[in-house]
Amino acid sequence: MIGAPAGLIVAAPRSGSGKSTLTVGILSALSRRGHTVQPFKCGPDYIDPSFHTAACGRVSFNLDAWAMRPELIDALVQEAAAGCDIAIVEGVMGLFDGAKVPGRTGRGSTADLALRLGWPVLLILDVAAQAETAAAVTLGLHTYREGISIAGVILNNVGSAGHAAMVTEAICALGIPVLGAVPRLAEAQWGERHLGLIQAQETADLAARIDAISSAVASGVDLDALMRLAQQARLDPSLPAPRRISPPGQRIALAQDVAFSFIYPHVVAGWRNAGAEIVPFSPLRDEAPDADCDAVWLPGGYPELHAGALAAARGFHQGMGACVDRGVAVHGECGGYMVLGAGLEDAEGRRHAMLGLLGLETSFKSRRLHLGYRQARLTSETLLGHEFHYSSVLANPDAPYAEITDATGQRTNDQGSRRGNVTGTFFHFIDCES
Repeated sequence: MIGAPAGLIVAAPRSGSGKSTLTVGILSALSRRGHTVQPFKCGPDYIDPSFHTAACGRVSFNLDAWAMRPELIDALVQEAAAGCDIAIVEGVMGLFDGAKVPGRTGRGSTADLALRLGWPVLLILDVAAQAETAAAVTLGLHTYREGISIAGVILNNVGSAGHAAMVTEAICALGIPVLGAVPRLAEAQWGERHLGLIQAQETADLAARIDAISSAVASGVDLDALMRLAQQARLDPSLPAPRRISPPGQRIALAQDVAFSFIYPHVVAGWRNAGAEIVPFSPLRDEAPDADCDAVWLPGGYPELHAGALAAARGFHQGMGACVDRGVAVHGECGGYMVLGAGLEDAEGRRHAMLGLLGLETSFKSRRLHLGYRQARLTSETLLGHEFHYSSVLANPDAPYAEITDATGQRTNDQGSRRGNVTGTFFHFIDCES
């Protein structure tokens, strides 16, 4: 397609290889050189994109080969990266890791997205305590799947110049260029909690950390060679413009603070494109939804870390109750769903009274991971998304929100809740089926 953006995809053999850190460094280093860089994140993730935005000043959009229709992926790439010098996609997990779905070729892996867009793969290799074996890993990834090849490599966690030279020689002998090497950095050890990294807006020394990582990338990686690797996206001009999901209302009160930060930018952009107005408010600051709203949306996030403050936010509680009383549509996703419920038990076993607009009782006392893609079948359409939380449901007396299944079609334990004009689910919405 003429005018399709140029880009590349940053991938790794496994999680924990440093691709998030080095993606941030690449974004920042290129931006400081004067390039206009558009970041993307492969797959479902709320936290990494916030670091992308901090690194280069542009909103990072998710691209999901499992949960997004091809026309939505193409539209997001074309719209977000228009006029940019390069688009950089951070991959998810290992290069070929994704959901196993019977009868479906797309698994939501980084490789699936690379095949879909035709963007080259830049491999991040953690070579700590490793030398020539790194070349064998690179060769395996390079030849494993037809249509996927490694265009270049960046070495991470090198111990010395001699170490970097040994690994570089072995990989270059395969005909695959090594663009550079980055040493072990104390600044690269980001804080973590149960859903991943501590959020960018909660990282006090974020600017200093990004500066250190950016400097390491700028001095250790051939950024000119990296720019030359980028290729135009292979977009399909025959695809129709994507049908966007209808907004839940015309004037949407959207909870936004460190307890409610998990909502995808493309979803909010789609609501705005459909003519809706977004009115943010902060439950943690004891703010109520706008009195003129006709919908309230409580996204996911970390309400379990702020349960006491949310329980004590009387203005928030009263405002939410007033919205329900006048028939406003209210919906909560994951963390927002838990706050709509009757009570939330924290990790220490203390119960905090939530809004009580649903009968849901949840607990973090005995954590259990719930993770994976989901399909939610409503009366009018099927939504695609994911679930990622550690809470356990103690009680859920309300009517189900939808028929929710995992990627293999198996019914999930919790089907969400519906009570009058209030709904909630652990399901995070990404897109709708065609």
